[in-house]
Amino acid sequence: MSKLEGKRIALTGPRKAAELSVIVEKLGGIPLVRPAQGTVAVEKEQVEAELREFLQKSADWIILTTGIGTEMLYQAAEAMGSADAFVKRLKGTKIAARGYKTTRYLKTIGLTPTVRDDDGTTAGLIRAFQACDIRGSRVALQLYGDHAPRLVQWLKERQTDVYQILPYLHVPPDLAVLDTLISEIRRGEIDAVTFTSTPQVRFMMAYARERGDAEQLLAAFAGTTVAVAVGKVTAEALREEGVERVVAPEEERMGSMMVTLARYYDNLPAT
Repeated sequence: MSKLEGKRIALTGPRKAAELSVIVEKLGGIPLVRPAQGTVAVEKEQVEAELREFLQKSADWIILTTGIGTEMLYQAAEAMGSADAFVKRLKGTKIAARGYKTTRYLKTIGLTPTVRDDDGTTAGLIRAFQACDIRGSRVALQLYGDHAPRLVQWLKERQTDVYQILPYLHVPPDLAVLDTLISEIRRGEIDAVTFTSTPQVRFMMAYARERGDAEQLLAAFAGTTVAVAVGKVTAEALREEGVERVVAPEEERMGSMMVTLARYYDNLPAT
């Protein structure tokens, strides 16, 4: 018998929920679709204003946290007729990149980062920065729907002058669905919750804090409910929010995530 047999698995990712539901069912679990990400909006005017600031005032460093966000910035510069100026400015700026997708995209426009992480995480990026003296530097920070509190705090502690470039903003999900999910977790009705992106984590925990339920939610994640992340970055966001036990696969794939969860249950001592 599969160790997911009869387990109630909440799926917070709106994309590919049907596909993930099938995987859960094949492993004997009961999928519960609970979208916690909302939708993505592009604030065109805001992005253009932030790009103009970067082009006019420059920065000592630019930190690029996602490949898709970096590409979005280039496309926005292109739409403004400033693609060449943007690349030229980047060439004159020290670049820090998180994740292989970011580095890969930079290569397509002829750029190589000065600093890059060794494992795709914010913690890895901070480790890579240790050899650099950035105290007092002016830093442009590209974000992608996740306000990266640990990275922002680390930059502030070094007294850097940080301004953020946020290509994508995530519109909150249906709060009634979040109400249901949080209540189900608190009542012990959910065995595991899967997270496939950091905004799902941030929205759920921020809303739980607004409701005054954060402590009970974290207690549930330490006890009856297992938090499951699709990969390192999402797992890191969960830990930053106070969730200490996180199950995550080595390979960032939804199928791997569910197999890893099944293996986690397999390895639990018999009761």
